[in-house]
Amino acid sequence: MDRSLFLGTPPRAGAARAFSQLYGAADSWLAAQMARQWQRPLLILLPNARDVEEWQREWRFFAPDLPAPLIFPDREILPYDRLAPPADATATRLATLAALPEWRGVCLAPLSAVLQRLPPRSFLDQHAFVLAVGDHLSPEGFRQRLIDAGYRNVSEVSEAGELAWRGGIIDLFPSGSALPYRIELFDTVVESIRAFDPETQRTQQKVERVSLLPAREVPVDAAALQEFRSRFRAHFSGDPQRAEIYRTANRGQVPQGAEHYLPLFFPQSSHLLMHFAKDGIVFLPPGLETSARHIRQDWQERHEERAHDTAYPILSPDELLLTPGEWEDILRGHALVHGQTEGDGERLLTATLPDLHGTPEAPLAALDVFLRHLPTEGRVILAAESPGRQEALSERLGKAGLLPVRVHDWPEFLAGTERIAITVAPLERGLLIKENGLVRLALISEAQIFGDRVFAQRRSAHTRQRSIEGLVRDLGDLQPDDPVTHEEYGIGRFQGMATPFAAQGDINEYVVLEYANGDLVYVPADHLDRITRYVGNGATEPALSRLGSNHWDKAKAKARQKAIDAATELLDIYARRAARAGRAFPAPDDAYWEFVSRFPFEETPDQQQAIDAVISDMVSPHPMDRLVCGDVGFGKTEVALRAAFLAAHGGTQVAVLVPTTLLAQQHYKNFQDRCAGLPLRVEVLSRFQGAKAHKQVLAAVAAGEVNILIGTHRLLQKDVTFHDLGLLILDEEHRFGVRQKERIKALRAEVDILTLTATPIPRTLNLSLAGLRDLSIIATPPQRRQPVRTFVQIWDDATVVEACQREMHRGGQVYFLHNEVRDIERMATTLRRLLPDARLRVAHGQMPESELEAVMLDFYHQRFDILLSTTIIESGIDNPHANTILINRADKFGLAQLHQLRGRVGRSHQRAYAYLFTPDPRAMSDDARRRLDAIQSLEDLGVGFALASHDLEIRGAGELLGEEQSGHMDEIGFTLFMEWLNDAVEAIRAGRDPHSLEDRRASGPEIHLNTPALIPDDYLPDVHLRLQFYKRLSDVRSDAAIGEIMVEMIDRFGPIPAPTRTLLCQTQLRLLATQIGIERIDAGPAGARLQFAAENQVAPEKIIQLIQQPHSIYQLDGEHRLRIRRDLPDGEARCQELLQHIDQLRIQS
Repeated sequence: MDRSLFLGTPPRAGAARAFSQLYGAADSWLAAQMARQWQRPLLILLPNARDVEEWQREWRFFAPDLPAPLIFPDREILPYDRLAPPADATATRLATLAALPEWRGVCLAPLSAVLQRLPPRSFLDQHAFVLAVGDHLSPEGFRQRLIDAGYRNVSEVSEAGELAWRGGIIDLFPSGSALPYRIELFDTVVESIRAFDPETQRTQQKVERVSLLPAREVPVDAAALQEFRSRFRAHFSGDPQRAEIYRTANRGQVPQGAEHYLPLFFPQSSHLLMHFAKDGIVFLPPGLETSARHIRQDWQERHEERAHDTAYPILSPDELLLTPGEWEDILRGHALVHGQTEGDGERLLTATLPDLHGTPEAPLAALDVFLRHLPTEGRVILAAESPGRQEALSERLGKAGLLPVRVHDWPEFLAGTERIAITVAPLERGLLIKENGLVRLALISEAQIFGDRVFAQRRSAHTRQRSIEGLVRDLGDLQPDDPVTHEEYGIGRFQGMATPFAAQGDINEYVVLEYANGDLVYVPADHLDRITRYVGNGATEPALSRLGSNHWDKAKAKARQKAIDAATELLDIYARRAARAGRAFPAPDDAYWEFVSRFPFEETPDQQQAIDAVISDMVSPHPMDRLVCGDVGFGKTEVALRAAFLAAHGGTQVAVLVPTTLLAQQHYKNFQDRCAGLPLRVEVLSRFQGAKAHKQVLAAVAAGEVNILIGTHRLLQKDVTFHDLGLLILDEEHRFGVRQKERIKALRAEVDILTLTATPIPRTLNLSLAGLRDLSIIATPPQRRQPVRTFVQIWDDATVVEACQREMHRGGQVYFLHNEVRDIERMATTLRRLLPDARLRVAHGQMPESELEAVMLDFYHQRFDILLSTTIIESGIDNPHANTILINRADKFGLAQLHQLRGRVGRSHQRAYAYLFTPDPRAMSDDARRRLDAIQSLEDLGVGFALASHDLEIRGAGELLGEEQSGHMDEIGFTLFMEWLNDAVEAIRAGRDPHSLEDRRASGPEIHLNTPALIPDDYLPDVHLRLQFYKRLSDVRSDAAIGEIMVEMIDRFGPIPAPTRTLLCQTQLRLLATQIGIERIDAGPAGARLQFAAENQVAPEKIIQLIQQPHSIYQLDGEHRLRIRRDLPDGEARCQELLQHIDQLRIQS
């Protein structure tokens, strides 16, 4: 316990105590003492959402021994928004409401959430229940109960409030739960409940019971909507049918923004303090009065703006918020503690810290003075923001003769005796406790010394694995009329799936392709490996092939020859490089693993695979040329850091080449932070430096004194001479110009190359897919990261105001991108008129360098709300507080650039928004419309790879290998051309003649078992999921891969039905037949016939032996056919028996 403060007895209900002198973090320090000493539930009301985040960090520091606080967040929508609150915000709110009556710890809540009227307790009690293994339930009744509680039916659950129903399997993501659950029924009995990972859809653990809460704050059942309509008619005069929200409720649907009509859903509403424990204490820190005024003012202004819209009649602020009088009455009934900075409350021994900011030349000067004048009994703890910064700060203090002792947290510091301590804690505010005018205890955050903040988000441990080709070639999102290429029939259009021959007994599923003249081809679902998505030049729709014509065969022959020519040329280039002896760096040693231990997060599997691949490349004797592709914020920098350390530790220099000065500064800080305390010198060449500093750095680089040099294309100039360059790290290669790329190309022949990118340029991507450059993909997002919600629309003042206010309302910041310097000030005037209360600054590349850096750093430190800028932010400083971006004239940007700009937001767990403003669609080019459609449709995390593929589709595939090949690629489609290029590369590398290649997939075995082999739609109703699984099965190349798919299907969808078991067995049969050289298998109840290829792996002596057996069931039928005369069972058993018959024919190795 902190003995510097004894609080005495807590206030009784209806009584209050007040404490003054609450400066800096003194309020959260006081709250931790209240929780410890009084041991009563504590509800802490805070001015806004940003303060809640700050208090969470401070609570972990001051009270690591106490339970983490419950959070009751705001709805994260503006007053009178016509949007539903984010699902995760609703889930957290409902989980907190459910837990609060019995909670004995601390709860943090922004005042905006506390003042809102809430559903009554009876609503929670009615819709909350516990489901346990062994419970009996009516499946349809249970499903209806969930829908009535606000759960949404989806094909695959990914966020709270969703359910997916497949026969006897129910996937459910309860409100307030960290993971979804898979509930398996046996008839009407709950047989098992398993928590599973929404990314992989695989089981995490079995549980005996699960608690379910409603998914919305308003009821959505028919009776509730009837009550809503009745109260709506009583409340609003006029014809209710003129109101869109009433018409929506009339259709039995819950309107968007229904939370702003909450009082009309219930006879009586509640508020947060009605759910709080009766013996609890409410703490009111400083600043709440001002916050309450601003909240009511916002609601009143929004009400005045929207009160005249007859299509959306709205309730008054007093109906949705507690009135000032109600609020005062409510508080009077509770035990209160008021916090004050100045006032007549009980005066604490806390005081304000002096200004400890140093100068750029002497950043620690003010701190040094403070520490040297510390009285004998005085003690100080410094809070650094990361282990690396702790190391750097300790080192700098050590040079000044001050040696801080490392401690873990505040309680450990209080229990010790050291005068100066240092810890890792990402704090903003400090604390000063004085006694008799002398400093007794001081907490000083790094932000108070340097003004910097770097709050990292912890990475998740999701285990989703995605194959590189799968990300590009997946057919799961095909829509009717999408063009595809079939290797045998040519270019057609996908028209869905069907079972057309069921009447003839062939109960299998087929993909339907339409060709010229309306001709249809039915492709068996197990032949999907012969189908690829068509990607052409994007300028025109592809001509459909004519069945029976030889045009397709001629186009294939020409394109295949071009693929072989291209493969030969490319292999020659890369073979010359590979033949050169590379530098083998030393294998990782203890120093490397000590460096790795400084990484404060858990590596994602994708990230770890990329790191392992890079290290393996570097320690091998061959030159490295690896591309690491991953969306912004997915952990590529850590891959680069480890590679840089290995190279620098091995005695060579490292160059890190980035496209912008601001990105260079950010990398410099990151590298410096991680290398603090190590015998490695990190420098940056930046236009923010003076000429003298430039000269000093260049001299040190030439002398070999600099281990890692970071900079823009300035690094490529002739006056930059490295002593011994061993590794070049390229960040976003596509951002460099032609001259820079030529210089990089020259370096590529001399050193190891590591390229990092979020959206690879098509040529780079395709060379990687062809195996000519090594490729690693990081497709796993950080924990709780959500996709950026993207809107494309014509400019609208109201949307601009609403988007900016929504972000500022939740304590965030806004990027506004306007890429015309000549009239950017006019846009600033417009925005200031629309948003008079917002703090706005302008940034563009023509500003003086020092001024530009100051603006960007001020934005990072949240000193203003809206940054109006040009594309200079494209590769800028990461800012987790900026979660809305508005892009004016988005039609003028390329797809990769739009993706990169959109990646500026969404760096934290909060839902991010991107608004892309365009002219009238009729005034835009076809290419621009396609780009905007693509960026809007690809909202998923980790879509940089898919965007590169879309970019190819839009810009054309000509730049893959030059314009000469583009015509041939258009004739057959880019994806098929790439497969043939891969085939040619593999053949040449293996020493085979690439001209002898046949259509690999078209020559696969034909298998007719005359028994159902499909995925029934009652087992897997979603056609896109079925298509995905058919595609995966057709692409498998091993029995182990089939086994993995089988396990996943059972895990996700329940016991596999007989036709699907037959399909899995048929896939095994196809693999075995391919290995042996069987072209066709026909089987039925009376036996089977096998047709062998001219070249096969069948043992002739084995066939002779089988034929010559007494009463043999085997009989030759011509030179290449074998009959099996035997009654074969139906279904999977027929397939399994055939597997045994065929397996004994193979040549034994």
